[in-house]
Order: sequence, then structure tokens, then C-alpha cells
Amino acid sequence: MGSLLRDFRYSYRLFLKTPGFVAAALLSLALGIGANTTIFGVLNAILLRPFPVKEAGRLAVLFENNRQLGDMRVPT
Repeated sequence: MGSLLRDFRYSYRLFLKTPGFVAAALLSLALGIGANTTIFGVLNAILLRPFPVKEAGRLAVLFENNRQLGDMRVPT
């Protein structure tokens, strides 16, 4: 326990000597955590949650195929 307290005191003294490094380290951690949280939130909302409908496995998409024009559309 005594060595842990000494380590904390030593690290605190080092942080006071190099405030620029501490600011850069905290900023990079904050940006990394924020980006990770944002990306997970978007992916969770888009990919991981089930569709908000009953029997989502029975959903279908209809296409309109015009062979004369060579066009395929999804009707709106």
C-alpha cells in the first residue's frame, strides 16, 4: 500500500512538471472515447436493433422492371 501511494505522488509531481503532455493525453483520450461512443450508437441504431414491426422476417421489397427501357426501380 505504501508503494502505491508513493507511485501516485510521483506521477502527480510528473504531471505538474509536464502540463502540456497531460493535456494532450487527456484530449486524445476524450476524443477517442467520444468517437467510439458515437460510432457504437449509430451502428446500434442501424444494424443491431431489430425492426420495429411484427414478423420482420416476412417483409419484402417490390421492384418494377421495365425491360423496354432496361430500367429497374423501387416504387415510392
